[in-house]
Amino acid sequence: MPDSELLLSIVRKMVEDDYEKLALIMEGLDEAEILDILKVLPHALSAKVISALPPNLVAAILIQLPPEFLEKIIGDFDPQRISDIILSLPEELRSDLLERTPKNKKKLIRELLTFPEDSAGRIMSRDYLAFHVGIRVKDAINKIKAMARRKTSFSYAYVVDSDNRLVGVLRMFDLIAASRDVTLRSIMKEDVYAIDSFSCREDVANDLKVQKYSAAPVVDAQNHLLGIVRAEKLIMEAQEDVAQDIQMMVGVAPEERTFSSIWFSLSRRLPWLHINLATAFAAAGVIAIFEDLIHQITALAIFLPVVAGQGGNAGAQTLAVVMRGLVMREIPRGRFKSLLMKEAILGTLNGVIIGLITAVIAWLWQANPFLGIVVGLGMIVNLIAAGIAGAAIPIVMKKLGADPAQSSSIILTTITDVVGFFAFLSFAVIFQKHII
Repeated sequence: MPDSELLLSIVRKMVEDDYEKLALIMEGLDEAEILDILKVLPHALSAKVISALPPNLVAAILIQLPPEFLEKIIGDFDPQRISDIILSLPEELRSDLLERTPKNKKKLIRELLTFPEDSAGRIMSRDYLAFHVGIRVKDAINKIKAMARRKTSFSYAYVVDSDNRLVGVLRMFDLIAASRDVTLRSIMKEDVYAIDSFSCREDVANDLKVQKYSAAPVVDAQNHLLGIVRAEKLIMEAQEDVAQDIQMMVGVAPEERTFSSIWFSLSRRLPWLHINLATAFAAAGVIAIFEDLIHQITALAIFLPVVAGQGGNAGAQTLAVVMRGLVMREIPRGRFKSLLMKEAILGTLNGVIIGLITAVIAWLWQANPFLGIVVGLGMIVNLIAAGIAGAAIPIVMKKLGADPAQSSSIILTTITDVVGFFAFLSFAVIFQKHII
């Protein structure tokens, strides 16, 4: 056997006996250097070494490997490992790697890759920094320097064991201040706050707010590190949700955009305009009941939009506050009644204050104190109804399993119009002989 082949055989034997040590050394190298090493090793041994590297580093390496080399080593990975790697890949490359996976593993991998729509697993980022617990500080720093040349920056580095389980976290300051020859195990913080991949986004947002973290690691049931969730990402998602909720509250589909086609916009808006038309006729029907009275006292027509408009505005204020409370989970189940009571009291106070002001204006304008009383009482009743309706509508819709944001503004407007018109005109009937 030639000397070069003998030397290569000895190196391979050493690597086979302690491939994890080689993986630790490779973590401190550039990606190009790692690729050169892997191409020299047998496929089975390359798979072992790669399996000991963090998934985000593996993903960066795999997309640079020749297709035939990748197909030979990917079959040696377990499904959980493959799913971790796929999640670390850019969106457009995931399906390609999955297609190269052996058929007997694809089904399980797809299950592992499927997260609920509103879960942390759906919104987490795979752009994170992770090192094996056994590598030395100087190797980690060399790796970070190499990444810095690519204009990549991180505030934290996560520490994982050989099975990619999260075991610690490092601040960049602690890493720089530490002795270069110690391992990460000796300087890492072991008590790591982590988020379950199936946690709902609202819970994650609340937890990050309480913990005051800008980011947090996401793990599965076995504590494998899958990615990170950034507070900035949650804020952006929340802004999108708010925008969608605003659209849905007035009967606009959440998927409609500024420059959606005319026919698309028409098909999404027209059904709710029909519903709004029906509710408008309901309000008009109330006015029709008092048609003869309005003919006798035409001044009543002046104040109809005033009473209805104030009710709509007051109800919209309550609706906005309650909708936010539901989204942020600020309303415990046992406090729905107290919330309704609070909004009823607030509506009464608003109604009395606004009603008195409106009554004085109506009195001075029409020179009739009884007309002022009618307008003021109508305003009080409508603002009480607006407060209760603004709080009750989203809560009731949620209890019925419907989206609280779905056209709640249209329902609220109908209630305030009908109640406002009916209350105002009913008081006008009671004081009719004093107004004419």
